[in-house]
Amino acid sequence: MILLIAGSTHTGKTALAQRLLERYHIPYLSIDHLKMGLIRSQYTKLTPSQDEALCDYLWPILKEIIKTNLENEQNLIIEGCYIPFDWQKDFSEEERAAIHYLCLTMSEGYIKKHQADILAYENIIEKRKFSGDFDGTAWIAENQRSMELCKQYQLEMFCFDETYDGDALVERCGKWLERLHHPA
Repeated sequence: MILLIAGSTHTGKTALAQRLLERYHIPYLSIDHLKMGLIRSQYTKLTPSQDEALCDYLWPILKEIIKTNLENEQNLIIEGCYIPFDWQKDFSEEERAAIHYLCLTMSEGYIKKHQADILAYENIIEKRKFSGDFDGTAWIAENQRSMELCKQYQLEMFCFDETYDGDALVERCGKWLERLHHPA
């Protein structure tokens, strides 16, 4: 089984993946690590700020990692910003049945109200030397775009509106993971 955790920057994708690893012992792949490995090794001339081009570049690799894991009946969580919203087109119906997708988003109100909290937790799992400047307007637009695309492609989404409830996220994912281990 594959769990894809997508969403805009700073929504808690890595933190969720880490918590699921600790609770369910399912390994995860941070797409940012793959991205930076390819950039730093000069396998690509893309830069970390070229999100759309990076998604196009990384997705064929990620797609084949997913298919390899499915063929070998291995569990894996993949988290990151570089999962296209039309990911389902690249998998058969049988493969899609073993893939669960969740997009993390934040409402405009949440971003405005909790800007300091968002920034305070940005390095809770991975210590990044530079993550960029906070641009609330850009983050709001990016999260709104994610919400719209989730609706367009009928993808599961978890939107933080009033509070950031990491426990609720773990429980939501846990229900799906438990069904895999104990099918009805």
